[in-house]
Amino acid sequence: MLPVALRYWLRARDPPDSVYAAAVNDTSYGIRIRPGSPADAPAILDMLDSAVAWMNERGNTEQWGTTPYSQKPGGVARVERYTTENAPYIAELNGTPVGALVLDSGPSPQMPIASAGEPERYVRLLVSDRRHAGLGIGASLLAHAVEETRRAGVALLRVDCWAGGGGELVAFYERNGFTPTDRFLSGTWPGQVLARRVG
Repeated sequence: MLPVALRYWLRARDPPDSVYAAAVNDTSYGIRIRPGSPADAPAILDMLDSAVAWMNERGNTEQWGTTPYSQKPGGVARVERYTTENAPYIAELNGTPVGALVLDSGPSPQMPIASAGEPERYVRLLVSDRRHAGLGIGASLLAHAVEETRRAGVALLRVDCWAGGGGELVAFYERNGFTPTDRFLSGTWPGQVLARRVG
């Protein structure tokens, strides 16, 4: 899952998904989550490019590097596949895309992550627009992932993320009900798999 490389560093102070469970439809912030489509690929790429710039401005060049995602080899094609071969969801604020979630039936075969040994849903991409930080967009999308997993009759939701820095991204997922399971290395890139039982 080069999508590991797609994982967005969401702020440590984003509230837990229980606070934003209602955001699956509408909240006081006007966040709405809808199914995605190939037409959303440019907006997702823009969010990813902005995320790289935001992290680099803060001195984080290890998580996603310094090249805009849209300029990485295979980056555009990967996002297009997310919107055609997986289950994409878009968070909107007043009709504008501000976050994206992609669910799959397991981790990327390109990543050194063991099979769960049971049916699962896997977060292959979670990104939010940092211009709208603090509204619980990431937490809202994870709450939606939980509901989609339950709706599919599946009991396990997993995700992997960058485990470097101060561990802020791992802590974000923990606050949203996930438990760390396996650590892994993709080259020199440290990753953490987390799991959440949803039923």
